[in-house]
Amino acid sequence: MIYCEFQGKQLSQLGFGAMRLPTENGAIDEKQVEAMVAAAMEKGVNYFDTAWPYHGGLSEVVMGRVLSQYPRDSWYLANKYPGHQVASSYDPAAIFEEQLRKCGVEYFDFYLLHNVCESSLPVYLDPQWGIIDYFKEQKRLGRIRHLGFSSHGAVPNLRQFLDIAGEDMEFCQIQLNYLDWTLQSAKEKVDLLNERGIPVWVMEPVRGGKLCSLPEEDEAALRARRPEESIAAWGFRFLQEIPGVTVILSGMSNMAQMEDNLGTFAERKPLSQNEVAELFRIAEGMKDSIPCTACQYCTPHCPMGLDIPHLLATYNELRIAPSTNAAMWLEFTPEDRKPSACIGCGACAAACPQGIDIPAVLADLAQRLTTIPKWKDICREREEAARRLAAKSK
Repeated sequence: MIYCEFQGKQLSQLGFGAMRLPTENGAIDEKQVEAMVAAAMEKGVNYFDTAWPYHGGLSEVVMGRVLSQYPRDSWYLANKYPGHQVASSYDPAAIFEEQLRKCGVEYFDFYLLHNVCESSLPVYLDPQWGIIDYFKEQKRLGRIRHLGFSSHGAVPNLRQFLDIAGEDMEFCQIQLNYLDWTLQSAKEKVDLLNERGIPVWVMEPVRGGKLCSLPEEDEAALRARRPEESIAAWGFRFLQEIPGVTVILSGMSNMAQMEDNLGTFAERKPLSQNEVAELFRIAEGMKDSIPCTACQYCTPHCPMGLDIPHLLATYNELRIAPSTNAAMWLEFTPEDRKPSACIGCGACAAACPQGIDIPAVLADLAQRLTTIPKWKDICREREEAARRLAAKSK
């Protein structure tokens, strides 16, 4: 396992992110989580990351329960305060106490202000909530060992927060991968954090899985260079050598992903300049898609209860290759859950870390769907064709 030093601690560079835990029938598959954690611990992973909203609040419970099977000094647990969520009021003490209870711990090794961005910065800085002061006090009391923050904000927003509260932040978690290196100015963010002496934690290293499955010709080009590496491994190799990067979180959803990542982080295999250039070439060809990472930040704010990440994923598929199969699920979706049900209120867009104009995308998706043959019609036509063929054969 590759380890990185952080204030005297040796942190596994691979962190297990608990936003996309394996599920069965909509519920977290705790047995599979147990097996994945066991595999991770055996290979030296010691950093585990959860948050208040993950899996409807159950990620904290499951991760706490599974980790409790191991000595407390053998793992580091990170959690986050949800100040990025829109609410009428904020009570950091109530949530923090509940998080400790749910995770079954007396302290968090790492604690983050969740997504300090353009819309949430006023909340975090508002003196009536006292959020930063409260968590600084919890750190003083030893209930938080290291205090940091995550951010999907733009570079000016990141700089503004660092100017105000940077002295109290020990690490920063940003969206970083070879696509967002330029698409979301991740390089500038890394440079800023290195300039301020703040270690970098990575989220979305493979863009919610997008960088694990590339166009056939791009995958062939990578495999020709490194036949032994998975496509996902290329994304991680890119990150492993970036100055300041300490922990790279991966939201693994099954054992196959865990095993592949454990192999990737068993030893360093730096990319050459030509290999990095190849990744940037691939990234340039991907920039026409909607940059949704399925983080689910938008869904709690939709008054219509739309599955926005799924709709945006369908939209990207249709833009790349219009197909009935890509949109088939929408035919069996109630009318009030289809993209046409969007009322254009914009609440989702305001919460989107990627800055996507979601109402405009959903309107375009609704229009595109009118031009695609219905799956039911296709099936009916096939049945009629089969009947005609059967009649002729008689």
